[in-house]
Amino acid sequence: LYIQSSDARFNHILKRSFDIFFSAIIIFFILSWLIPVIAILIKLDSVGPVFFLQKRNKKNGKVFTCIKFRSMFVNNDADLVPAEENDERITRTGRYLRKTHFDELPQFFNVLWGDMSVVGLRPHMISDNLRYEECVDHYADRLNVRPGITGLAQVMGYAGHVEDIDEIKSRVRMDNFYIRHWSLKLDAIILYTTIIKAIH
Repeated sequence: LYIQSSDARFNHILKRSFDIFFSAIIIFFILSWLIPVIAILIKLDSVGPVFFLQKRNKKNGKVFTCIKFRSMFVNNDADLVPAEENDERITRTGRYLRKTHFDELPQFFNVLWGDMSVVGLRPHMISDNLRYEECVDHYADRLNVRPGITGLAQVMGYAGHVEDIDEIKSRVRMDNFYIRHWSLKLDAIILYTTIIKAIH
C-alpha cells in the first residue's frame, strides 16, 4: 500500500504487526489440531497430497507459493483452469472445504511469512493475471499491494468462479477502492464482516 506520511508508515507497521499476531494465533491454536483432522479427511477421500501449492503473484508482481488444502483430484489443469461451482474435479471433502472456505486456512502461513496479509486483495492465478491485464483497465494496480486472505471484494460478494468479464471488472473496482481508501478501520470492518459471514 502507498506510504505517504509518517502516520501512514506507522499504520503499515501496525498492519504487519497485526498480521503476524493474528496468523500466529490461528496457526498455534486452530491449525495445530485442525490440519491433522482435515488431512485425514482429504487422504480418505482421494489420492494425492494434503496441500495444494500454486504459484501466484504478490506485491510488485513477485511470485510466491500460495498454500491451500487440496480440494480437487490431482489434475494437469489445476494451474490453468479455475474450478467452477459444479466442477467434477472437486472431491467430496473439497466441496465442504470450499463451501466453508476452510481450504484457504493454510494461507495464514503465507501471512506469517510476509507473502500475504490477513486483509488485502485475493491473489489470482498467474494465468488469470496475464489474461485480465490485457482487457481490464487498472487491473495491474492490484499488484501494488500485498494480497490478502480476505478482502473488500470478497465481503461484497465478489468471490469464487468468475462467469464473465463484467464480473471481474466489478471485482477490480472493489479492489481499487480498497487501495485508494485503505485504513486500519476499513481492514477491521472487512475482517469483522468476514468472521460474521463465516460463522453464519
